[in-house]
Amino acid sequence: MSSVSWLALREAVPQMAEFGKERLDGKVAYLATVRNDGRPRTHPVTPIIGEAHCFVFVEPDSQKVRDLQDNGCFCLHCAMNDSSGSSGEFQVTGVAVQVSDQGIREIAEAESSYRPSGRSLLFELQLLEVLSTSYRGGRPDRKKWIAS
Repeated sequence: MSSVSWLALREAVPQMAEFGKERLDGKVAYLATVRNDGRPRTHPVTPIIGEAHCFVFVEPDSQKVRDLQDNGCFCLHCAMNDSSGSSGEFQVTGVAVQVSDQGIREIAEAESSYRPSGRSLLFELQLLEVLSTSYRGGRPDRKKWIAS
């Protein structure tokens, strides 16, 4: 299984991609990474979701940079508005790829709701699996998409 861009999710299941954009874009979310010793670590981030990509800007001295550069494995989960999950949940698992292309960085900066530091490193979060859960009448409605 190979990782894919946000565009693949948007083309395959547009409603799920739109829900994910609503839950993640420009909001605080939690990025789990894997340390060299295999232990997990979580970090608050502000994802940027455009038409084709899911990005995060990261300060170069952050521990998450080392984790993402070492193995790239991540899981991103939206923040919750309340304990009942009324706003729904959205989770992405995949591989982070550091972006050095200035043109792609300009796209990420243009799509961002904030002005990232010039020294920040840019990563594209490429997708392997996406999970969404909405709660209708108190009952969970779960959906899953796996990149092909």
